[in-house]
Amino acid sequence: MVEYFVDDRVKHLEFIQAVIARLSSGSFFMKGWGLTVTGAIYGFAANSLSWHISMVGLLPAVAFWFLDSYFLRQERLFRRLYEDARRFDGTVEVFSMDTSRYQEMETLRAAAFSRTLAPFYGFMMISGAILFVVFSR
Repeated sequence: MVEYFVDDRVKHLEFIQAVIARLSSGSFFMKGWGLTVTGAIYGFAANSLSWHISMVGLLPAVAFWFLDSYFLRQERLFRRLYEDARRFDGTVEVFSMDTSRYQEMETLRAAAFSRTLAPFYGFMMISGAILFVVFSR
């Protein structure tokens, strides 16, 4: 019976780890697509010398920043769940994927302005602002 319980816990940890890996992969793709789409719009703005288009480039930057922040927040929530589940102390039910107890600890704002996302997306926003200033004159 105890061995079955341990096997279930190990499988539970594997499930949580798989979710964390998928969320991390999603975050990676958000950065790639965000940079590609925003860069293409900024390139088009620079080619046509249009401040209007440079402003449009801010929209995907903000959208991908939000999506990436969401993925990072979810990843952090599942990392907290993993930490509690690995202790085998019964605080996390076997096969529970409920992260609601950690919602207050990890906010979307904290994820958005983390040391990995804020510089990355901040650079895209500043680039758009520079294009706006240069082309609006």
